[in-house]
Parts: sequence; structure tokens; C-alpha cells
Amino acid sequence: MINKGKNIPGLEIDSIVWDNHACMPLRPNDTSFLPQLSRLRNVGVDIVSLNIGMDMNTCDDIIAMAHTFRNWIIQHDDEYMLVGNQREIKQAKAQGKLGIFFDLEGGKPLNYKAHMVQVYYLLGVRWMLMAYNQNNELAGGCHDNDQGLTNFGRDILTEMNHVGMIPCCSHVGETSAKEIFELSETPVILSHSNPRAMHNHDRNVSDDILKACAATGGVVGINGIGIFLGDNDNRTETFANHIDYAVQLIGPNHVGLGLDYVFDQQELDDWLDNNMDQFPAGQNYGAGIKMIEPERLPEIAKNLMNKGYSRQNISAIFGHNFARLAQQIWK
Repeated sequence: MINKGKNIPGLEIDSIVWDNHACMPLRPNDTSFLPQLSRLRNVGVDIVSLNIGMDMNTCDDIIAMAHTFRNWIIQHDDEYMLVGNQREIKQAKAQGKLGIFFDLEGGKPLNYKAHMVQVYYLLGVRWMLMAYNQNNELAGGCHDNDQGLTNFGRDILTEMNHVGMIPCCSHVGETSAKEIFELSETPVILSHSNPRAMHNHDRNVSDDILKACAATGGVVGINGIGIFLGDNDNRTETFANHIDYAVQLIGPNHVGLGLDYVFDQQELDDWLDNNMDQFPAGQNYGAGIKMIEPERLPEIAKNLMNKGYSRQNISAIFGHNFARLAQQIWK
């Protein structure tokens, strides 16, 4: 059995390390990259959220991806485990397995059917954002003329609250995000978003949004994508500075990790080339985007220690904050 957390300096052995967003190839029946999940496990990560689809994917494709991931995880249950509640999180941690759940980036694949929230939840989706960059049937995107939540979007938010799926406002426009913060009956997250005050990019979020997220009891997962950190800047110090800015603004109990690491760089390059309508010019989208690798987590923790962060606060940021929301919201 692995003593999870032992590879992360500054964390106690009983700490939980949680990466709230990672991206494997979205190719049904292709499991060639899934063994790379060992990179997370080996560096001390206990829980990770895997993306299974976005607004650009069909419902059929997303269900096929969930099937592919679930089967592979079950077939490798000596090292990995599907987690969907607090008991399973604790079990995965105790057994030294990497606990895995899923996320969905955008509500378009609901196909105008509120009951699909429950279907995706049963497949393992534990957080969903309403819109991905562009406006859809639910809400406005951060790269579009955001008109706010639609009536259907309000219905979906109510259903998410009911089933225990956490609402997320990453990629969502500011008007829609503010309405989600106001209307949600549960805490809301920014699963993988960075402070715009640190780098002026439309995908990053304002101080007002950071504060509003925290006011719901939510958590902001700091993103490791270079064009959101700076000028394609993936230095550890830059990432730690984004964490520190958010902590100084909203406190250590509302900041976490959402690295957004894409394991297949070539797929990312090709996908960006084929979907540039989702990404406006002048925002540095394109091939060659740098990222923060999961292997950098010990270095990030050390950087925070050097900034004077306590073990308790580092543990909160590295996992306990998202674990608290899972305990509070998941059913």
C-alpha cells in the first residue's frame, strides 16, 4: 500500500491531494493514454477529475467516453477506483488507489433534457459547467456576448442542486456566473480558472467573480495552462503566484488545484486547429501551449512553504477544500 501524500513536501501523511480537472484523449475505445494516470498516482495525487466531454461533443460520444473510462478503471482496480461519495473517497485513500470521478464541460450535451443530469451523475459526473466559451441553451460563455442564464439553464441548476452535482463557472461568462452564484442552493466552483488581475485573458476571471464564488462556500481551482498563467508561462513560480493571489483575496479555504493538464499534447494541438471558432483571435490559442505537469506538485508545495504557508493551509489548497465540498454536496 502506498502512503499517499508522502511525495508532497509540506503535507501531512493523512492529507488528501486532489486535482479537480485533467484531460485524457476523448476518443471512445482508445485507452492508450490511460496508463499515464500512474503519473498522478506516483506523485501523490489521491483524487482526480477526468473530463469526459464538452459542448462540442454529442451525448452519444460522452456516454461512450464514460463507458471507456469506467471499464478501464474497473479492469485496473488494483491501482484505480471510481469514487462518487465520501465513503469511496476514504476507501480509495486508505487502499492507496487513485480515486477517479468525471466532469462535463458544458450543458449542451443534455439535449434539452433535464433528466440527463441524473444520467450523467450516475455515470460518475460530479461537476458540470453550464457553457463552454460560447453561448448555449443554458448560459453565456466567457468568449461570447453573455446574456445570462436561460430559463432552461435555471431548471438545470435546480436539478444539479437536487442530484448533488456541483455547478461550475469556469468557461462561463461573467453575467451568467453571477446569476449561478446567486441562484444555486449549494456552493459553486471555478474548477480550473485563474485571476484576471494576474494575467489579462478573457478566460480568466475578475476579482468580483473570485469573491462571489467564495461567498457561496465554493472553491477556485487554479489552472496550469500557460496562456492563462501568462505569456505561455508554465513556470512553477508563476503558478504559485496565482495561488497566492487568490488566497490573499478569498482565503486559503477557497482555493484548490485544477491543473487542466492535457496528457495528449498532439490531440490538444489538433483539437485547437479544428475548433478555432470556439477561441477568439488575440487570446494566444494555438499549437504549442505549455502546461504545469502533475510532477510539479511537490515543487509547487515547496514554493508555497517558502512563501510562509502553513502545512494546514497547503493541505487545504492541495485537496481538503475540494474534499469538503464533495462531502457536503455529493449524494
